[in-house]
Amino acid sequence: MATATPNLLQPPNFTCVKSLSESSALTSIPSTYTFTTDPNQLLAFEPQHSIPIIDFSLLTSGDPDQRSRAIQDLDQACLEWGFFMLINHGVPESLMTGMIEACRGFFDLTEEEKREFQGTHVLSPIRCGTSFNARVDQILFWRDFLKVFVHPQFHSPSKPAGFSEVCLEYTQSIRKVVGELLRGISKSLGLEEWYIDKTMNMDSGLQILIANLYPPCPQPEYAMGLPPHSDHSFLTLLIQNGIGGLQVQHKGHWVDVNPIPNSILVNTGDHLEVLSNGKYKSILHRAVVNNKTTRISLAVSNGPSLDTVVEPAPELSQPSTYVGMTFKEYLELQQGNKLDGKTCLDRVRIKTM
Repeated sequence: MATATPNLLQPPNFTCVKSLSESSALTSIPSTYTFTTDPNQLLAFEPQHSIPIIDFSLLTSGDPDQRSRAIQDLDQACLEWGFFMLINHGVPESLMTGMIEACRGFFDLTEEEKREFQGTHVLSPIRCGTSFNARVDQILFWRDFLKVFVHPQFHSPSKPAGFSEVCLEYTQSIRKVVGELLRGISKSLGLEEWYIDKTMNMDSGLQILIANLYPPCPQPEYAMGLPPHSDHSFLTLLIQNGIGGLQVQHKGHWVDVNPIPNSILVNTGDHLEVLSNGKYKSILHRAVVNNKTTRISLAVSNGPSLDTVVEPAPELSQPSTYVGMTFKEYLELQQGNKLDGKTCLDRVRIKTM
């Protein structure tokens, strides 16, 4: 069974990248942040086809034909890209902006204040830090983060003032959107509409808010915000402060994501790949950095309850290509190790001769 280290996930006196970036003496990145010596490795390509757009209002339409077409579009987006832009989702733009600014306020706290929320375990309900897992990362990433468990029990840092209120409202709004998306995905997989909701115990599902801060980097061509990886859970919904940096892998090439204003970016996760028995693959993505402006992104991951065993749906498992594992075990396995592509998912994939 996978177990997480009982030690702190960050060194006791870790230095945030934000503080490093703000140092007037910084003209080049420390060697511990050198991800690549080949700047071409971070270049992106123009895709032949644009990133899919899903109109949420059609997915929730009372018109059966409109909803059916929207579910077909959702199926193609999950099948071909594992990624799409969601428009007309009903989450107020003011709430999205307010949530990003609340996260900016958290990252603006002093180092001492942020250490109050450092956390000691991958399942600590509130933890902040730098890189991904600085205890095991051989190369550090140009990123500070805050991770908060917001469902089934709501947690929030006590600072800055007002964070808790906007966080609760925002994540509740996102959970409603996710519920509709998962019902559409259940249908697109040929399952009963409430299949994922019921069998994966989504009423007590784990929802995590992950705020990422990528400050200006003096040598962005050599550093990395986050390396290529896939996400745990079923779906991750992401917004950002208007600064680009997200790249997704499509047909072997890296593609820059330039979202439509006020849209929400959605990507498929490892547990949707397992449940669909590989029909919908979790998407590899990464975060690159720049030397001019701070990028803030805000992801909300949406998974089953911690004790739920995720395995291929029986209707889709002829034969099954993944072994079942509780969500808790998977989280401890992924979050307690270094971030490296889809190596965690590979551990539950059944090897064929």
